[in-house]
Formats: sequence, structure tokens, C-alpha cells
Amino acid sequence: MQRRQILAGAAAVAGAAAAGGLPRPSLGQGTSVGAAGARTLKFIPQADLAVLDPILTTAYVTRHHGYMVWDTLYGFDGDYKAQPQMVEGHAVEDGGRRVTMRLREGLKFHDGEPVRARDCVASIRRWAARDALGQVLMATTDELAAPDDRTIVFRLKRPFPMLFEALGKPSTPVCFIMPERLASQDPNQPLRGELIGSGPFRFKADERVPGARVVYTRFEDYVPRPDGTPSWTAGPKRVHFDRIEWHVTPDPATAAAALQNGEVDWWEQPTGDLQPVLRRNRNIVLEIPDPTGLMAICRFNHLHPPFDKAAVRRALLGAVNQADYMTAVIGTDRSLWREGVGFFPPDTPLANDAGMEALTSPRDYEKVKRDLAAAGYRGEKVVLIAATDFPSLNALAQVGHDMFRKAGMNVEFVATDWGTVVQRRASREAPERGGWSVFFTFWAGVDMFNPGVHQSLRGHGQQAWFGWPTIPRIEELRAQWFEAPDLEAQKRIAREIQKVAFEEVPYLPLGQYFQATAYRRGLTGVLKGLPLFWNVQRNG
Repeated sequence: MQRRQILAGAAAVAGAAAAGGLPRPSLGQGTSVGAAGARTLKFIPQADLAVLDPILTTAYVTRHHGYMVWDTLYGFDGDYKAQPQMVEGHAVEDGGRRVTMRLREGLKFHDGEPVRARDCVASIRRWAARDALGQVLMATTDELAAPDDRTIVFRLKRPFPMLFEALGKPSTPVCFIMPERLASQDPNQPLRGELIGSGPFRFKADERVPGARVVYTRFEDYVPRPDGTPSWTAGPKRVHFDRIEWHVTPDPATAAAALQNGEVDWWEQPTGDLQPVLRRNRNIVLEIPDPTGLMAICRFNHLHPPFDKAAVRRALLGAVNQADYMTAVIGTDRSLWREGVGFFPPDTPLANDAGMEALTSPRDYEKVKRDLAAAGYRGEKVVLIAATDFPSLNALAQVGHDMFRKAGMNVEFVATDWGTVVQRRASREAPERGGWSVFFTFWAGVDMFNPGVHQSLRGHGQQAWFGWPTIPRIEELRAQWFEAPDLEAQKRIAREIQKVAFEEVPYLPLGQYFQATAYRRGLTGVLKGLPLFWNVQRNG
């Protein structure tokens, strides 16, 4: 979506509001929220749910689906600390080398079967095969066992202080607990069979309409944690709605109209240009759910020309103007975005200024062109895959397309939907054979806090996140970070990691922005962090 289209949408919504009403978009069968749907919550997600397996993809919309359907052994609270969730508690013995966890009583899967420790062991193994922190955990584990139905035991080669964080973190992929028959499937292939969950909602596969609607219903036998306070993904998960409907609405003006009219309860990611209109509506609440923000990136395919050369990737750092990207995504309000952002989120312990001159020095496209030529760029096509149905990602892609063209690169802009981007970015084929060269996305700041969870800052080749960079020095430093004795040592290593990242450029950092969410004022109990559907109630 071009910026003028976004502005046109804002003008249309504002004009309709001033005229006393907004067009009433059709969101499928049924009446408005306030009538027959009193026990139904209607939600507009950031994008369509294209992938159902939350271990297979890092897409946030699939993570949010995962939290509906499955539960986790540990949750994450608002202080970014792991708290027991499915586990009753744990014991740490033998100097930290033996950790025993005990499951709560009464936990059930959606098919009525009890959640057993062996289900948890299989789920941990499947998750760990694809998760950056999980891989380190399993490399540190001598034995992972289920001696009885409620007991999970880790025998570790050495203490692993991040064990509980690994099992409870919300960064993707999340360690969701599935039945053993699902969790024993190949982690590199989509789940086969019915999606039997352990969480507070059932997934209604028979009501799913790809590209339009996803439906969940309350799991009546779910047992919430009896203690604690709901905070992010920790605490009791008490459900107050019988039915949750996700209505996929790519057009922002339509989404804004639906929210103002009461056709939906909640819009996950209102675009920056429409937020002022929504703020003026006394029936709508806008708030920033995640103070760690969203970190925008341009990800390279390191397997194929032209971005298989570090010098080509490095040359493009001189073309990046983070302010251009951020204003396209969220507008000119400087309180909603930051530039001068490196490989760790600003104001977090590991953020540093190593190598930042690559982004903060004067921008000079003529120099970029010379640097590209010196790096060996010879006009190879750059296949940019863009999610035009995802407003924030489309804005990033539009600015990126312009940047590559100004740098003198031969760009093919492939306009498609987010679901196709998610599928195509997994292809290792050459760009001319259905592969890709670059795509744009964002990570929550909490997913980039440190090298343990930072998926896009890995350098382990074919096992790395999409793009598959091979950067041995980053892997060496990451291993050192895990062994660091204190925060000061971790900071020194993080500084060196960022220095190497600016030399090898696994991706282009494009800035940080703070995405508001919008919901009807009648909703209460909306939790911080990410879209979660327990604890939420409708009053009036």
C-alpha cells in the first residue's frame, strides 16, 4: 500500500465519521457484536493464519493461534520472568544439573486424554529442534525423561540458568505442549491430523475460511492455574467468551469502520494514519501493548547472488534511512518510533553503539553504487517478496523497493500476501526458480533481547532462520555469551557480536516502532504483551 493510499483511507474514515456514520462492512454471517454475539469476541488479526503449526514458523499470527490452542509449561510475566504454568512447581538439585518438574493435576487435552509427562518430553524435543535457545538447551542436556505421568526430569551436563526462560518465553517458536502423537512428528514438516490442544480454546477447523475467518471455542475442561495474577502469558487463564472469531481484513479503512461500527471488538494493528481517527472515538481504546516495540528488518537470502557476498550486503547499510521506513509504517509522531537502532533493542541491557556509524553517517547513494560495484554486483536480479495485504510490512517493502532502485540494483517487486511470503521464504531455490532475495518483517523487541533468543542474529548456515547465513564468528561469540559469568561480560560479548553483525550483515536493521492495538471500550482485562483471549470480558 502506497502512503497516499493509506492517507486516502484515513480521509475516507474521517469523512464518514463526520457525516454521522461509517460504511458497515460485511464480516460474514451474524449480527453486530452487541446483539446475538454477546458471548462472541470478534477480532481482526494482523494477517491471515496461513500456517497452523506454531513450531514450523516464526510468524506471529501463528504464535497467537498457538496460545489459543496449546498451553506451556511456563509462562512469561510482565517483568520478563518465567513463571510456572502447566507445572505445579520444580526442584533444582545437584548443583543445578538435575531439574525435576511436576505437572499440575487435572490437565487435559481437547480429546479428553490427560496431559502426561511423556507428551511434554516429546513436545520439548520437537520445539527444541527448531528453536535457537532450545537447541542450546538440548546440547546441554544429558537426559530428558518422564519417569511417571506427572514428572519431567532434565539431567544436564552443566547448569543452564535459562532453562525456565527457554520453556516459557513468548519468542517464536514457543514450547507448546501437544499430545505425543503430534509432537513426535517431523519438526520440519507441518503437523498432520487434528490439532488437539492443551490450551483454553479449541480450534474449529470446520469453520476456518482461509483468507477470511478463523474460529475458536472455549475448552470447558481447561483447568486454569489456581494462583497468581494474569500477566502476559503467565497466571490463571480464565476464559469469559464462548467463541472467538478472527476476521481477516487486509484493508485498514474497512477494519477501522468495522471497529467504529461495533462490527468487531478488537483490531490488533491499526495503521498509524488511522490511529488519530480512532483516538477521537470515545468508544475505542488505543494502547501500546508491548513496551519492547517492534524491530523492523530487511532479511537477505545468503545462499544465492547477489546477497551471498558480505560486501554486497554491507554496501547497502549506507543506503538505509531508518526514519524513512518508520514514518512509512507508523507516521511522523516521533514518540512512536526510533532511528539509530542496531541489532539489540534500545534501552535494553545489551544495546550498544558498536559499528553504528554504518547507519548514522550521511547517506550517499553514489557511494553505495560504487561500493556495490567494488563488491562484485553485476546487475543480478533482486527478487523482493512483499506482503501487500499486511500494511506495516507493505510499507517497509515499498520503501525498500525504492532504496534498492536508488542504489542501482535490478529489482523485481513480487506483490503477494503474507501467507505466500511465509511459505516462499522457506524455499532454498534460486530466486529465478521460485525462491527469493529479500523480504521484510519485524520482531518484537523481547525476541531480540539477547543472543539466546535472537533468531535472526544466528550464523549457523542451513540450520539458521530463513536466509541461512553462515557466520562462524557470531556462533563462537554466542557460545561465549552463554558461558559469561555476569552481565558486564555479556555486554562486552554483545558489543563484539554487533560489531561482527555490521561487518557480515545478516539483515538490515530498519528501526524500532511502537504498535498500538485498538478495542471497544466495553472490553476489560485485555492483557499486555500480545493478543491473548483469556481474562478479557465485555461489560455492558
